[in-house]
Amino acid sequence: VQLQASGGGLVQAGGSLRLSCAASGFASDYHSVAWFRQAPGKEREGVSCIRSYSNGPTYADSVKGRFAISRDNAENTVYLQMNSLKPEDTAVYYCHAVVYDKYYWGRGTQVTVSS
Repeated sequence: VQLQASGGGLVQAGGSLRLSCAASGFASDYHSVAWFRQAPGKEREGVSCIRSYSNGPTYADSVKGRFAISRDNAENTVYLQMNSLKPEDTAVYYCHAVVYDKYYWGRGTQVTVSS
C-alpha cells in the first residue's frame, strides 16, 4: 500500500488548490481515505474523510463549505479541492487510508496561504 500526496503550494488568501492522493496497492473506493493536516507547533488534525460504506463525506468544522473531497475510481485517486483558503489553512497535508484495519500514511504536501 502506498499513498502519494501532491498538489500543495503557495497561494494567496482566497485562492484555491487541489490536492491529490494517488493510491496503489489497494482499491481506494473500497476503503476509507482521509486528509489530515499539521500546522507548525500543532497536533495533526483530521480535515476530511471519504468512506466506502457511507454516502456522505465528513469535514472538520473549520473547512466545511470551503473544501470538498472526492475520488476518481478509475485513477484510484482521492482529491481535496480547497477553496477560499485562509492563512490558518497553512499546514502540511497528509493522505491517510485504513486498509483491512491497518493504517497507512503518505508523505505530506505543504500548503502555504499568504495573507
